Parts: sequence; structure tokens; C-alpha cells
Amino acid sequence: MTTNITFAFLMGQNPLELFKHGGPIMWPIIIVSFLALSVVAERILFLLREKASRDPKIAGKIYERVEKHDIEGAIRIGQKSNDYIARILVSALTHREFSLDDAFNQAASNELERYQRGLAILDTCITAAPLLGLLGTVTGMMNTFGALGGGDIAASAGTITGGVGEALIATASGLVIAIVVLFPFNLLNTRIEQVRRDIANAANALNLVGQKAGGILDVTPASGTGGGI
Repeated sequence: MTTNITFAFLMGQNPLELFKHGGPIMWPIIIVSFLALSVVAERILFLLREKASRDPKIAGKIYERVEKHDIEGAIRIGQKSNDYIARILVSALTHREFSLDDAFNQAASNELERYQRGLAILDTCITAAPLLGLLGTVTGMMNTFGALGGGDIAASAGTITGGVGEALIATASGLVIAIVVLFPFNLLNTRIEQVRRDIANAANALNLVGQKAGGILDVTPASGTGGGI
């Protein structure tokens, strides 16, 4: 009976009223949601900018110049592009006299760091949101049981309904946030894996053209930046 009353009570609420009846736990939940959505929006804009600056053909031009022993020409070509593979190749070739491996891996690590920025925050939000909802459930049910312990159930019907409603609203809010943020989080992880594969392919291609040019280049990407090769 109490559950039916609670559902009827919740059906007519607008978002502001639901927030109000969700109890104090709704404040940290709304903060988590704002933080998560801000990071998601920034990451989406980042991916769009990176997609616009992507130029796979520029890497091929760099390899052609390297194969012809024109390292400086390859660097000049790469410097004209904002493609992340081109930036890695330019950095590696620029510092080849010191350590081609270290230069390549450092540049690759910097690019991966750019893509991974904000992922830790999203991971925390996905974990924290349902936990906060669960905490809201506990506090709401505590209010309900407190009212039931008063003896006069009829007089405490409003408190009982409010407590159950608080529990349901908090739980639903936490789950919705976690579910909504999970999709862009997985999308970003998928994109990062693609970047790792692109970096590994760039390292292999650079090795190949270096061997064709007489073994003038040799790069071994670190496992953390080059897809484990």
C-alpha cells in the first residue's frame, strides 16, 4: 500500500520537485553529474578537433622522404600538419641523434596522455553515482522505518511516503548518471585503443622504411604506448 502511494506521489513531480524530495544526498549526486557531463562535453569537443586535424596521408609522405634519406625534408613535411602521428614522427626524427626510441616513446606518451585526460574523473563518477544513490536509499529507508516506529502509521503516512520516495529518487538518479556516462567512457577507451594501434603501426612503418634506407632508423615503442609490441 505504501509503495503504491509513493509511486502515485512521484508521478506528478517535476524535476525540481524530484530533486527536493530526493533528500540531501541529491546535492552530491548533482555535483557528480555536473562534473561528469562537463568532462564528457570537453572530451567530445576534443575528439571532434582531433578528427578534423587527422591527416593519415601525411605519414606516408614522411616515410617516403625518410626512405630517400631526406630526414630534414620529412621533418619539414610533418611540421606542417596537426596530425598526432605526424607530431610523434617529427619528434622522433628531430631527436634521432640522441635516442630515436626515447623520443618516439616520449612523444607517443604525450599524445596518449592527451586522449586519456578526464578518464579517471569519468571512472570515478561512474562508480560514485550509484553508491551515492545507494546511500540515499539507506537514509530514505531510515526515515521510513523511523516513522513506522512511531506507532501511528496513519498519522505518519506522509513521512513514510516521503522516505520511500527519497530512497527511490536517489537510487534512480545515481543509476541514470552512471548509465549515461558509461557510454562516452567506453567510446573514449575505444578511441584510445585505436590511437595505440596507430602508434604501433607508425613505429613498424618507420622501422620498415629505415631498413629499406639501409638501417638508418630503428624504433621500438614501449609497451605502454605502442600497443604492446
